[in-house]
Amino acid sequence: MSNEIKVYLVKGKMMLSHDKFPIWNKFEIYVRAMKKEHAIERIYSELGSRHKLKREHIKIESIDEVPLDQVSDSYILKLLETNKMVKF
Repeated sequence: MSNEIKVYLVKGKMMLSHDKFPIWNKFEIYVRAMKKEHAIERIYSELGSRHKLKREHIKIESIDEVPLDQVSDSYILKLLETNKMVKF
């Protein structure tokens, strides 16, 4: 088992309007995690928190491990550059 943190690209759909005509919006989010299961849990947690969605309103279509040189998210790139983390 590797203790290395990987970067995953998670693609899917989320239902933002729950009224008479539901609207599904696509999303693509880069996530840092050790396993695919952790990345999926992180997506459910973040989208549920930001948009007040239930898990049944989030449909994950694909989750792929991305090589570090192909990551385009600036926040993830800055996290990859850090040498150490300080926790207060």
